[in-house]
Amino acid sequence: MSKRLFIILVLLMSLSLVGIIFVQAYYINNSIENEEEQFNFNVKKALSYTVRQIEDNELEGYYKKYHNLIDQEKQADSISVSELFIFQQNNETNETLITRSGILEENYKLSSSLFDIGLDSLNIKRILNSTETKIYSNQPSLDNEINANHISSIITQSRLTEAEKIVLDQSLKIGASRIPIHKRVNEEEISELLTRKLQEDNIDLDYEFAIYSNDLATKVQSENFELQKASTFSIRIFTNEVDKNNYSLLVNFPKRNKFVQSSIIRMTLLSIIFTSIIIIAYSSALLQLFRQRKISEIKTDFINNMTHEFKTPIATINLALDAIKNPKVIEDKERVMRYLQMIKDENKRMHAQVENVLRISKLEKNELNISKDRVKLHDLIEDAITHVELIVEDRKGFIKTHLDADKSSVLANETHFTNVIVNILDNAIKYSPDAPKIDVYTENVGTNIILKIKDKGSGMSKAAQKRVFEKFYREHTGNIHNVKGHGLGLAYVKRIVEDHQGHISVESEKEKGSTFIIKLPLIS
Repeated sequence: MSKRLFIILVLLMSLSLVGIIFVQAYYINNSIENEEEQFNFNVKKALSYTVRQIEDNELEGYYKKYHNLIDQEKQADSISVSELFIFQQNNETNETLITRSGILEENYKLSSSLFDIGLDSLNIKRILNSTETKIYSNQPSLDNEINANHISSIITQSRLTEAEKIVLDQSLKIGASRIPIHKRVNEEEISELLTRKLQEDNIDLDYEFAIYSNDLATKVQSENFELQKASTFSIRIFTNEVDKNNYSLLVNFPKRNKFVQSSIIRMTLLSIIFTSIIIIAYSSALLQLFRQRKISEIKTDFINNMTHEFKTPIATINLALDAIKNPKVIEDKERVMRYLQMIKDENKRMHAQVENVLRISKLEKNELNISKDRVKLHDLIEDAITHVELIVEDRKGFIKTHLDADKSSVLANETHFTNVIVNILDNAIKYSPDAPKIDVYTENVGTNIILKIKDKGSGMSKAAQKRVFEKFYREHTGNIHNVKGHGLGLAYVKRIVEDHQGHISVESEKEKGSTFIIKLPLIS
């Protein structure tokens, strides 16, 4: 897969994931808004019902008292009558229709028991209607009509129930407006009506309420009511044309948000869970893609390095063999022995490379048997230096030791830990462009011994320091292979040190060299 195609694939996957998350968030937000609107509608409906029922109950109570007074058949204190005549004439039939409507108004003074407002008596009006319709075949005069008793007529007399009710309603509301609000309605009535209506719409939620007059609190309110204008529902109650109190019933829901969100909490949780799974799966897939691409690059680099590692020895062996075949050379035993030694050394070198690869493989499978004995770390350091000192001397360099640790006894495998030190020294030599200058330090820190191997070579970048102990990793140098290696040495070093319950780290700066630090526990 090309790098460009890989980037496009990653971008498409990322955009798809962001799109899924956006759609989920948009859907959840819309659901919450819809639930908010439905909740507000149901609450307003419940408030309207409660207010209407309270007002109707108040009027119904007054009606009962009023009818009780009317049933007493008390005589009116005064009576007034008004009459209205309506003439309708049909010229085609020469008929005239005359309607007479009489309104009878009876005034009563009744006991003030109807309203508890401290007055001695009340004025009550009773309105009666009398209607008479007559049809004439010729046009009569008004006087004749009034006095004509011989003409057949249809006379109806009935009580104006609706008109009476409207007048009575207005009168009752005006009278009731003078009564203190806490005597007109109580908390129990409001709570009962409001709770019943809310539960019909499946709103089982604690609420607080109060009645305010001109934005001032009255005695009618629940125990924990607090006015919060942004979240409080309000509706007018006990309204009439002359009332200046402007009563309002206010209701708020302390746990409103929790209730609204609870209706979609399951859907939201499932959405979050599934989206999280998608994100985790996507991240894992993306990480695997990067790892596979990196492994592919590392393997390619490893093959190239191994090719260079084996190419030189094979070429040297071939040249040595060709030289030995030469009749002039084969007679020279000294030259033959030198060429044979070269073949042996190059063969040993290739064997060492293969052995390193196999050793790492065994470490990965935990098949490498490492037995540990009591050894002196200083002795291992001296032994390791002897393996590389000829190379250092050949390059006009040096290795200085500063073995300041008083105690150096550790539990270690002599062969493997010597290889650890040799690998680090070999790296210091290889990555020193000029003559290698290496210092080896030891010191005791608590119950541990610290080994530091410091060089003044090319050093490494911060990114390389974080990955230098990874298998197959080598700092990228393009197509330049002036430093031989296969990226397995330091991976082997780290595994061996950790197997000895130790710790290894590196400090480095580009063009100023590197310092490898190993910490091992001491034994008494």
